[in-house]
Amino acid sequence: MSLRAWSLLFVLCGTIFLEGIDVAMLAVALPTIRADLDLTTGTAAWVMSAYVLGYAGFTLLGGRAADLLGRRRMFLGWLTVFLLFSGLGGFAEEGWMLVVARFVTGVAAAFMTPAAMSIITTSYAEGPERNKALLVFAGTAAGGFSLGLVVGGLLTTAGGWRWVFFAPVLLAAVLLPAAFRLIPREEPHGAAGYDGPAGGDLASSSAEPAARHDREPAGAARGGFDRGPAGAARGGFDLPGALTAAGAMLLLSYAIVRLEHGLTGWPVTAGALAAGLLLAALFVAVERRAAAPLVRLGLLRSAPLVRADLGALLFVGAFFGFQFVATLFLQELRGWSSLQTALALLVIGCDAVLAPTLTPRLVARYGNARVILGGFLLAVLAYALFLPVGPNWSYAAMFPALLLTGLAFSLAYGPLTIAGTDGVAEEEQGLASGLLTTATQFGSAVGVAAVTAVYGIAGGGLDGFRAALAVPLVMVALGAVITATGVRAKTPAQGPAGLPDTAGLPDTAAAAGGEAPGAATKLTA
Repeated sequence: MSLRAWSLLFVLCGTIFLEGIDVAMLAVALPTIRADLDLTTGTAAWVMSAYVLGYAGFTLLGGRAADLLGRRRMFLGWLTVFLLFSGLGGFAEEGWMLVVARFVTGVAAAFMTPAAMSIITTSYAEGPERNKALLVFAGTAAGGFSLGLVVGGLLTTAGGWRWVFFAPVLLAAVLLPAAFRLIPREEPHGAAGYDGPAGGDLASSSAEPAARHDREPAGAARGGFDRGPAGAARGGFDLPGALTAAGAMLLLSYAIVRLEHGLTGWPVTAGALAAGLLLAALFVAVERRAAAPLVRLGLLRSAPLVRADLGALLFVGAFFGFQFVATLFLQELRGWSSLQTALALLVIGCDAVLAPTLTPRLVARYGNARVILGGFLLAVLAYALFLPVGPNWSYAAMFPALLLTGLAFSLAYGPLTIAGTDGVAEEEQGLASGLLTTATQFGSAVGVAAVTAVYGIAGGGLDGFRAALAVPLVMVALGAVITATGVRAKTPAQGPAGLPDTAGLPDTAAAAGGEAPGAATKLTA
């Protein structure tokens, strides 16, 4: 890739790194925040849950907004909101101020992250170049979370918990002007076509820029941004669909977050779940009749795409559930400090190095589905090794499971990101990114809530930890079964460019088939 292409990728990775480090630092600092502001247990829990609600509740809308209103506009605007409200959290003097700041920060991430992913999938040539960009993006996300655990502990100890909120502001302030300069501008309908940042060819591929970028989506509105696939009404926006989608996601997210309370207050949990499912059904009915639907339902009939999103939900849910239980085990049962725990878990962040280096070679050789399946199987082994954990285990005894967890993440998460957006028409890349991000956010919420509920039901203590550790093990085992259905028996076919078939997760626009790299294959309704 060219220097400009790497610079753009660096900026986009900076935002996903910002998101990961923000969440991790707060998780480490929360006990100190609770003591300093004299928060109740419920309020402290809502400081974390508010971010999840905002993120999971609006990600689907955020992804589609990137398609309809412009990826660059959504990215820059919501990065600014993220910066402002993260800073406001550092000035909070009451619990409710923190909850509001975290909710709005989560909403900002819900619009910013799908926009960043869709900028990658529309700016880099489909095939090895885009795959490498997505794998670097995925590795940076996990690296930010792992590093955030350590940085959060250091900042809280040295400068106080408020720096956990101020540090992301400093990073965002650096990224924002760079993003403004580097992110490609979308051209209005009828213009010369989009050909990379500042009119230059972004990709280093020898393919003609027009083959990658000059793809005017059918139904684009004159003078505006992409309006979706053929059949979408000119200039329309599906407001009923947006409202029902956001309502359904918020209620379902709230119900999932409440699972951590177990049977306590179950009527509220059940009511939120029922209302969320009802709104989801209403959303489907609205989309079937909308002239310009927020979500083209035909996209959801793509089995490979659905398999990728389900796999991401289960894998990420298991990963965060395992990290949550491991953190509690080391701090509460072993009495380790926050910094000691963060350093112990830092080995999981090895995927930040492996994802952009080892994983692309494995994908090129074996195809997406086989690499994803390998990641799931390694995760099964890792969580099984940690399952019999005891109070006298040394760190050396835990190390293999933690190392395998990082290796599994490096194999599965990046290829799942590729699979969740591969073969999707350019004008629906934001939607596909939003669906994938929604799946990962719901997965993380489900994973943490489920292990918390099981731990409480099992009575806590060592038995509670072991029972909770069974949850991520079951999740990755189920994910392995789902992923295995997409693995073909034959070896991936190699084209002239050496690009393999993705082995069922989902079919790419093959370079071997004579199309220029980056020619997106539209998923028909």
